[in-house]
Amino acid sequence: MEMSDKAKVGFIGLGYMGHGMAKNILQNGHPMMVKGNRNRTPVESLVGMGATEATSPREMAEQCDIVHICLSNSPQVESVFRGADGLLAGAREGLIVVDCTTADPTSTMALAEELAAKGGHFVDAPLGRTPKEAEEGTLDAMIGADEEVFDRVLPVIECWAGNINRVGGVGAGHKMKLLMNTISMGYAALYAEVTVLGAKAGIPPKMVQKVIGSSRLGNGFFDTFMRCVVDGEREVHKFSIANASKDLKYAGSMAAEADVMTLMLGAARQYFVHAEAIGHAQDYVPWLADHVARMNGVEMAEESAKGR
Repeated sequence: MEMSDKAKVGFIGLGYMGHGMAKNILQNGHPMMVKGNRNRTPVESLVGMGATEATSPREMAEQCDIVHICLSNSPQVESVFRGADGLLAGAREGLIVVDCTTADPTSTMALAEELAAKGGHFVDAPLGRTPKEAEEGTLDAMIGADEEVFDRVLPVIECWAGNINRVGGVGAGHKMKLLMNTISMGYAALYAEVTVLGAKAGIPPKMVQKVIGSSRLGNGFFDTFMRCVVDGEREVHKFSIANASKDLKYAGSMAAEADVMTLMLGAARQYFVHAEAIGHAQDYVPWLADHVARMNGVEMAEESAKGR
């Protein structure tokens, strides 16, 4: 395929995940337009590699074949769509919008209908894994899309994802991501709690890390969580407590709509909501262990130093 035959891709939201994803699309030969937020660094990095900077989402919708969005929550996505210079203002027949945000499926379905009315197609493609895999182009992607649209967008998604699953029609990707994050944030709350319980009962965090990590209960999330808590790799999982809390709220709404009892989800959410309420919204998820420790009169840094 000639370079000029490759789909022109727009990318809105160049945060921890977005920069690496956009870089990988660009390096695979796609002409690219980008739109950042306040932080100029990722924008200038991508422009330096050959991307052009869009003045508005509307301009991007008018000029690109496929537009990616990678933001923090549904209100942000809605403003990018519905603003005066938003995507819907510039949307045209055949435009595909790929939303990688962990979003509220109810909002997703409404936006998909509004885009369809303009002749465009919505694809929800939320992400799994971390900024490291975003830079490497090996993220997990769970896709909600019509089959024909999925086939058209797959070559671009393959630029940034290594594990791709189409889980159903539009909205199914965002629902799947909420299931995934209910598990991961449930793990975070559970790991924080048992690590503190161990510390107070005389089992140092280092021993919890060793015993559980080498057993069949070990997993990638446990490994990352404990590398932060025990080994002091504070930046190993750059995902905020605010975002975790938001995801559990969306999952709770999904449960309410489906009339499903979710005791575990509710319990996990309370830890995150509490951490947020006392001013720790921008802490990273594994730092929840420090928060749970403090509530129990323990300093996690001191406990983690034991047995090193």
